[in-house]
Amino acid sequence: MISGKPTDERLLVSDINEFERGERGQRNLGTMREPARDIPVYRECDVLVVGGGPSGTAAAVAAARTGADVVLLERYNHLGGLSTGGLVIWIDRMTDWSGQHVIRGFAQEIMDRLPADAVAGPAREEWGSKDPARAAHWSQRTAAYHGIVTWSPTVDPEHLKLASQEIVLQEKVRLVFHSWVAMPLLEGGKVRGAIFESKAGRQAVRAKVVVDATGDGDLFARAGAAYESDIEAADIHHCMNTAWLLGGVDMDRWIEFRAGSPEQFTQFMSRGREEVKAFERPFVSWRNDIALFMGPRQSGFSALDVDDQTEVEIRSHRLMARHLDFYRAHAPGFEQAYLFLSAPQLGVRHARRLAGVSKMLRAHWPTAQVFDDEVGVTPSVSPKFPNISIPYGSLVPVQLDGLLACGRHIACDPNSHGFMREIPQCWITGQAAGVGAALAANRGIEPRAVNIDELQAALANQGAYLRPRSGKKAATA
Repeated sequence: MISGKPTDERLLVSDINEFERGERGQRNLGTMREPARDIPVYRECDVLVVGGGPSGTAAAVAAARTGADVVLLERYNHLGGLSTGGLVIWIDRMTDWSGQHVIRGFAQEIMDRLPADAVAGPAREEWGSKDPARAAHWSQRTAAYHGIVTWSPTVDPEHLKLASQEIVLQEKVRLVFHSWVAMPLLEGGKVRGAIFESKAGRQAVRAKVVVDATGDGDLFARAGAAYESDIEAADIHHCMNTAWLLGGVDMDRWIEFRAGSPEQFTQFMSRGREEVKAFERPFVSWRNDIALFMGPRQSGFSALDVDDQTEVEIRSHRLMARHLDFYRAHAPGFEQAYLFLSAPQLGVRHARRLAGVSKMLRAHWPTAQVFDDEVGVTPSVSPKFPNISIPYGSLVPVQLDGLLACGRHIACDPNSHGFMREIPQCWITGQAAGVGAALAANRGIEPRAVNIDELQAALANQGAYLRPRSGKKAATA
C-alpha cells in the first residue's frame, strides 16, 4: 500500500492499494471469423455523441444548441456516468483560489437545475473565504483546501441523473439508452458514425461528426488514432474502485470525532488498515445520514481488461461488507449503519489519452498562458499556480478526421490528467467538443478546421468562462 499526502501537485490523494492479480482468462485460443452481414442503419444525424457521462451529456446539449441534429448513445440506463452511476457525487472545485466561479456554462446550468435539498456545499458568499473557522468547517466536508473555501458540492445522484436526462431531451437530442458502441464507421479514413449493439442487435448511426465521450477513448483508438497510456505511479489517477454509500449514519458525529480527537482517529485508521487491509475513510454526501466511500483505490489493473474489471468489482463488494462491519463496531456515528448502494458503474480513472494537436502539460501550470484556442479554464491544483487554460487542440486528434474527444481522455500528460479527469473539467471539454462538432457539421468541414473565433463566441453565448487572448477582445455572451 502507498499512502499519499497532499502536495502542491496532488490535491486529492488517498492510499493506493496494490494487489496480486488473480487468474486471467484462457489465452491463445485462436480466433474465429465473423461472417460479413448487412447492418441496419438506426439513424442519420449531424453529430453523434458516444457516451452519456458528464462530458457526453454536455457535448450533446451544446451541439444541439449550436444547431445540430444530435444522437446520444449511452450503454447504461441513465446519464451522468461516474458522477451518477459511479457515485462520484463529490463534484470537485468549480471556483479558483480567489473564489471566482471559472467552471461555468453547462456545469453551472446543470447544478442550478438541482433542487436545493439535492446539493450540499458552501454558500456563494463563502467561496474563496480564508476565514479559519469556515475553512476548518468545510475542510471536513470536501469543500476547503489550503485554508480556502471552494465551490465543491456533493449532490444527490438520482436528481443529477434526472436533470441530465431532462436537459438533453429539452434540446431535442435523440437519446438512446442500453446501447454499447462497438466500432467506428470509417469512410476514406474519416469517422462518419459508429456501429452499436443493443437488444435489437447490431445497428449503425451515420453522422457528419462523432464525439468520443467514452472516457476510455474506445472509439478513437479503434479508428486508428494515436494515444498515450503512461501513468504517474504515485498518483491515484490510474487506480480503479467501486464506490458505495452507507445509510443510517450520523456524519456530524463522525466529523466531531475525526476533527476533535485526532489521536483516536489516527489509531482508528491504523486499526482499520490492520484488520481490513485495504481501508477507506468516509466522505460526506448531500445528506447527513448517508456516508460516501470512494472505495479503496486498487492499482495494477487495466480498465481495458475484462478480467481486471471483474476482479476489481469482486474485491470492492467484499471490502464494502468488511467496511460496514468495522465501522459499525468502532466508528462514532456508524452504530446503525447499513449497506445502502454500491455503484452500478466501475470507478475507472484512466485508460487512454488522445494524442492531440496540442497537449496540456505540467510545464504549463506556472505560466498563466492563455491559449489562442482556449475553450475553458480550470482551477489549478494549488494556490501556488494560476488558473490553467484548456486548448481546443487537446480535443482534436493529430491526424484522424471526423472526430473530437472530450472528458478524461483528452490530450494531456499524466500530471494534468490528475485534475482534467474530474467531473467539472469533463463538463468543460464536453461542451467545447459539442460546439466544435456542431460547427464542423453545419459548415461541412472537419473539426480541426473550425474557426476559433466562432467557436469561442458560441461557447461564450452558452455561458462558458473564457479569457481574451493577446490582441483579441474577449468573446462575450
